[in-house]
Amino acid sequence: MTHGWRAWRVCPVWRLVGAVSAVLALLGTGAPLAAATLTLAPGQSLAEVLRRAADGDVIELAGGDYRGEVGVIEQKRLTLRGVGGRPVLHAAGRHAEGKAILVVRQGEVLIENIEFRGSRVPDGNGAGIRFERGRLTVLRCAFFDNQNGILTANFDDSELVVQDSEFGQAPPGASLPHLLYVGAIARFTLSGSRLGGGAQGHLVKSRARVSEVRNNRLVDGPNGQAAYELEFPNGGMVRVVGNVIGQSAGSSNPVLVSYGVEGYGAWPHGLVFSDNTLVNEGSRAAVFVRVRPATPPVALQVTGNRLFGPGDPGAATATQGNTQLPLSALPALRP
Repeated sequence: MTHGWRAWRVCPVWRLVGAVSAVLALLGTGAPLAAATLTLAPGQSLAEVLRRAADGDVIELAGGDYRGEVGVIEQKRLTLRGVGGRPVLHAAGRHAEGKAILVVRQGEVLIENIEFRGSRVPDGNGAGIRFERGRLTVLRCAFFDNQNGILTANFDDSELVVQDSEFGQAPPGASLPHLLYVGAIARFTLSGSRLGGGAQGHLVKSRARVSEVRNNRLVDGPNGQAAYELEFPNGGMVRVVGNVIGQSAGSSNPVLVSYGVEGYGAWPHGLVFSDNTLVNEGSRAAVFVRVRPATPPVALQVTGNRLFGPGDPGAATATQGNTQLPLSALPALRP
């Protein structure tokens, strides 16, 4: 009994001192005790809310039009989410750091249900989102009339995931406006998204070491003038599965899908290109899948694709289960 009484008397005091010390240490670092939800409405400052947000916070943007509201995400973890209807961030002649409507500096960031419009910067590379480093997930967002929809930097430890989003209306006269331009990052995933309405640049260009493009609609449309619909200029480990890829009659380049055209990087390479529908809507002959020769040869699995319209199957010639049919065999394909 005496031993038990002494344990009861001593242990709680020791634990209490330790707990108080831990709390004081936490407060001394300035670390938040819990994540907060901050709100923003049209007419309020996005940059100011971003400055006040702490790591782990959620910023909710009410639906409506935000004009000239640009900013930089510096937090290590942050969620930026549209609620109550999709908010639209109009650049309206402004930009963050000469780069974009929104710059993601470094960290793990989720951007959900927000539309980005009209990004222009002096060097011609204005983006809806400029992603510099970390891991960025873009979910149910839209990008229209930007010099680039999303543009990334080239840090080889970064990852970009884009899901259920839409890109279009590349501005005419801009210098190669790509709807989605991924630099030399570690990994890029695009799924369930719709891209069309290019102008001289590409619908999707990825220099990532690993790229996965699945179940998207990459159809330039009747007024589109994109060059490539899908390009992997430096190769990499690439999977393109279950997409509809359509080139307009006004394309500046007859190639729909290009792999390795700028030379292969010093990392593994391989292309899986399966169960896609490719459509050349023009009268001139297209090259449906172009793969630059390499030594040793790139491992190819190009199977089960459907090619509509005139042209050279390219890499689909020597592999299995691909079919080519006249355009008349396909009902009108429009975005």
